[in-house]
Amino acid sequence: MDEILTWRDVIDEAADVHVRLDVRRVAAHAAGVSIGELSMQLDEPVTQRGIASFDGMLIRLNAGEPLQYVLGSWGFRHLDLMVDKRVLIPRPETEEVVEEALRLAAPLPRPLTCVDLGTGSGAIALSLALELKGEVTVFGTDFSHDALAVASANLTALGTVVAPKVRLVQGSWWDALPAEIRGAVGLCVANPPYVATGETLPANVVDWEPSDALFAGPDGLDDYRAIVADAPSWLMPRGVLVMEIGSALGVAVSELCVAAGLTDVRTTADLSGLDRIVTARRPA
Repeated sequence: MDEILTWRDVIDEAADVHVRLDVRRVAAHAAGVSIGELSMQLDEPVTQRGIASFDGMLIRLNAGEPLQYVLGSWGFRHLDLMVDKRVLIPRPETEEVVEEALRLAAPLPRPLTCVDLGTGSGAIALSLALELKGEVTVFGTDFSHDALAVASANLTALGTVVAPKVRLVQGSWWDALPAEIRGAVGLCVANPPYVATGETLPANVVDWEPSDALFAGPDGLDDYRAIVADAPSWLMPRGVLVMEIGSALGVAVSELCVAAGLTDVRTTADLSGLDRIVTARRPA
């Protein structure tokens, strides 16, 4: 009589090679349950379909593919986002950027026009549309058609409550936006590429995530220069610019803001104590 294999068995075996939490996430996906529900399935027999899915995902992990791409989705604040190698993996630091943007946007007048420059998976744009109170329109821009396809799929998954608040547009930074909102943007959030060309990154980043969303010239500032230079003409008076930065770029990005005539320039550290956010305003 063949031994009955349970999810507990396959997790225990795979956990000898991989991080147990990652293995549990893969098992939950293969079993078609949430990570929370998996605990009630541990002693259930594994189906042929389930073990085939589980083994296939482990092969991808063994090849160095990031867990987020293997699973095909990842949590970001209140969202469950589809992600694949067309877009950057949403990171906890960016959740802190959104938190700061929400705080600064709260007292701004409604209706409020918001922009997410370089939206990627749509993580920032969709979070703003979902979490900001009052009448809000959010434009998510990206130069990459592939990235916009992912963002569009994530927007569709949110349904009819959020979707009417969001417009996804293709183009480079501010140039993607319709002319009629020039000078009327209350909040702009951007997480541009900020890795200097030639800087060494972990293999599971540089080998898998899109390079055009990572690298930004010899000093990592190319895209900040473009964003900051045009910010005064697109923001409304007292409109807010919120940017995620590389931890070594706080001073340089702040100086760009001051040179462009922006005020209230401030650098904020993340929960690890590293500089992560630069905020600034258009003068009144």
